[in-house]
Amino acid sequence: MIGPDEAVAVGGLLLAVVIGLLAHEWAHAVVLRLADVEYTVSYFPGRTDGLVSLLASCPWAAVHPSPTGREPAWVLRVAALAPLSIAVPVFALVAFDVVSTGSSLETAIAIGLLACAIPSPQDFSVAFYAHRVLEEVDDANARSSRAD
Repeated sequence: MIGPDEAVAVGGLLLAVVIGLLAHEWAHAVVLRLADVEYTVSYFPGRTDGLVSLLASCPWAAVHPSPTGREPAWVLRVAALAPLSIAVPVFALVAFDVVSTGSSLETAIAIGLLACAIPSPQDFSVAFYAHRVLEEVDDANARSSRAD
């Protein structure tokens, strides 16, 4: 039977995942903002009506950069991998024994945050192919300026 400690840990895990998902997207946004790249953040993109479909829809949030083509590729790469920074405070708190691995609540929160620190497959795609995205944007800008 699930005791009160486990129930509290499940609640902590759910809260950590919600906060971690927001932190994941905001990590992308912070790097883009610091690099002066335009972006939009959308919450529950393409969601349908109803609570179950809202929770079952993926992603819950997304950052869409709008590069001009003049940005260096490393900016998009760093922005794509920025969510890894969420893991730094978690590992530091565990390393300095501020967070105990003996507590089920603290362990659940740490696991939830670490899960959100993992870049998504789309993030890795941007990290590996940022130069292609910028070339496509640059080519599109060149075509539109020639049409003027």
